[in-house]
Amino acid sequence: MSDVAEVKLGDKSVSLPIVVGSEGEHAIDISKLRSQTGYITLDDGYGNTGSCESAITFIDGEKESCAIEAFRSRSLR
Repeated sequence: MSDVAEVKLGDKSVSLPIVVGSEGEHAIDISKLRSQTGYITLDDGYGNTGSCESAITFIDGEKESCAIEAFRSRSLR
């Protein structure tokens, strides 16, 4: 069984999958949160949200780096 995050909202509980990114970071997949609960999330400033899944890129805004397949963006300059 894969890892899940249990979210309790009032008397209702939902299980949301945990996904692991290519750099080992863990995330809670909330793509079905609204349909299962009617709730949405708020991430003021979009500072803690992954926008998509990608098999060929990784962007780390805090480190100002971007990996494209096997190449680091700094090596492309």
